Amino acid sequence: MKNVSLYKLFSYAIALILICSILIPTNSQAIGEEVISTVSSLNMRSGPGLAYPIMTSLNKGDRMIVTDKQGDWLKVTKDQHSGWVAAWYTKKSEAQEIIKQSVISKVDRLNVRSQPSINAATLTQLSAGDQATFISDQGDWVEIAFNQVQGFVSKEYITISKESKETPKPVVDSTTAFQVSVDRLNVRSKPDLTSKKVTQIKKDDRFKILEKRNNWVNIALSNKESGWVYSFYGTYTDLAPTTTEQVKDKDTSLKTVTIVYNGTNLRSDASTSSEVVYRANAGETFSTIGQTGDWYEVQLNDGKKAFVANWVVSSNQKGATSDTKDKKAPRKKGTLYGLTIVIDPGHGGNDHGTTGARGTDEKGIALQTSELLSSKLRAAGADVVMTRDSDVYVDLRKRVSIAHQLPADAFISIHYDATDDSSINGFTTYYMHGYQKNLAKAVHAGLSKKISLRDRGSQPGNYLVLRENRQEAILIELGFLSNPSEERSVSTDQFREQASLGIYNGVVNYFDSKLK
Repeated sequence: MKNVSLYKLFSYAIALILICSILIPTNSQAIGEEVISTVSSLNMRSGPGLAYPIMTSLNKGDRMIVTDKQGDWLKVTKDQHSGWVAAWYTKKSEAQEIIKQSVISKVDRLNVRSQPSINAATLTQLSAGDQATFISDQGDWVEIAFNQVQGFVSKEYITISKESKETPKPVVDSTTAFQVSVDRLNVRSKPDLTSKKVTQIKKDDRFKILEKRNNWVNIALSNKESGWVYSFYGTYTDLAPTTTEQVKDKDTSLKTVTIVYNGTNLRSDASTSSEVVYRANAGETFSTIGQTGDWYEVQLNDGKKAFVANWVVSSNQKGATSDTKDKKAPRKKGTLYGLTIVIDPGHGGNDHGTTGARGTDEKGIALQTSELLSSKLRAAGADVVMTRDSDVYVDLRKRVSIAHQLPADAFISIHYDATDDSSINGFTTYYMHGYQKNLAKAVHAGLSKKISLRDRGSQPGNYLVLRENRQEAILIELGFLSNPSEERSVSTDQFREQASLGIYNGVVNYFDSKLK
């Protein structure tokens, strides 16, 4: 008798499971997808379960965006409401099965905020190239979902893309190559800044393009190896020559280097510790026969070979004309198309710069400010080159050399100040030569309209990156970290945003004033 009862109970359980599997559809909604209410009154609750309070009710056909999932419950957003609904009362939007929108960060450390305002709390940060799910458009802001965090990012620093839910097919470009524009560029195993570094490639290296995906490019390192690079750090150019070695041979056979400083050491090997074989003066020119890292191998007049660091020379293509920049298309007012601007984040690596009373390192916030400025200048059409884009040490003369080699239309060095007197405060813009003065005035005027620090004016400053610079160059000190009150102010996201905007406005105004 007992066995019969157990058998009946087991049979009922099986039957109940089968009935539920028929009545309750299987839901495979993913985060970021759009779903539709299938009932006339769908309760949105404060948590994933029937025991949680009802916040509001949705009508049949209402569309929602999924931001989280827990069991048979979906966390969704609808207009200004966010809460949990039963998944079995929803279905996928047909349109969503074809197209979804993604948000890709164009800068490092992009703040995801709790509200669409720069004064709102920061929930997390996106790195350059990170991809988040688009939820809704909020004017100058976009609501996103990223790693289970829902918040808002500024449209100014993102790219919004629509992509098929199917696995994208590789986009093979048979006519163009990717050419590196920065001194060093990390190649990664996946199109993600957190993925493993495969190798590093150098400026002017050129590679065949295998695939383009959002802001990333898959390049052929060899016949069997490939890797991903961030597209903002290079340009698209002709495919030929097809290998890195051919590019190097072609470049070095055409290049000459000109010594920038009197008493420059030419050495027996590509190292500052190797033997000096010749001392050259500014203006002397040598033909290059190779390149090792940051060093050119050159041929001396007596036929011997020597090495010279690339930050103490300027390089030129043989046969290049001095009026190359004049041939660019006319630039329109309010844009920076055709201009090359070098942004120089001060210090880096083992050089921390100054450290504030509250522990703020100058090298860190100088880089953060520079990245914001770089993004704004690029958006206006400028070709922007950073002397460093990570926490590394870069020799001061090498920073100047970058401006000379491009050649840059402007060189902007970003710093934060310090002094023994903790009561001193304010921001200053420095220049050294007469041809740098007008740029300093224009940028300082732009800054003064956006930040509320004491205005110390634009004035001469004997800094190497200004003194040795043949380009229009300025150095900006954005407040004193040695002043505790000012350190608290300048170390905020809001200050960096306004400071970078002020510098940007000053740069645009300056180059607008040069238009006929």
